[in-house]
Amino acid sequence: MLKEGTSAPAFSANDANGDPVRLKDLRGQKVVLYFYPKDDTPGCTREACSFRDAFAAFKKRGIEVLGVSVDSEASHKKFVAKYKLPFTLLADPDHKIADSYGVYGEKKFMGRTYLGVKRVTFLIDEKGKIKKVFEKVKPDEHASEVLEAFEN
Repeated sequence: MLKEGTSAPAFSANDANGDPVRLKDLRGQKVVLYFYPKDDTPGCTREACSFRDAFAAFKKRGIEVLGVSVDSEASHKKFVAKYKLPFTLLADPDHKIADSYGVYGEKKFMGRTYLGVKRVTFLIDEKGKIKKVFEKVKPDEHASEVLEAFEN
């Protein structure tokens, strides 16, 4: 897992519309890069909707919100439409971005062990440095927690 103060690894991935998004193109902006396990599942939906509901506050502060999962562009497109998500979701089906940020690995759920994306958020400053890492994410409260962190 990456630590605060380190440089955020560069990446390029397609959004829900198939358009490429590169971190280097966002230099000069604050970025919320949040990793989540799967589109349209209970916790992930609550987390996405918390960002949706607080999106105006992020926009007002000039903060770009990017969600990343291993789901496909088509899955993201449905998720965005179903919940009217105003921010960008990135498809990482080969988990290259998740690997570079150290958030893909062994997980346990209901007595089962499997590989997947961990629910972790990185705040990246205008210079491309990781300002804060959230490893213990509570989906319902996360967006307000992230906004508060950017103000400190």
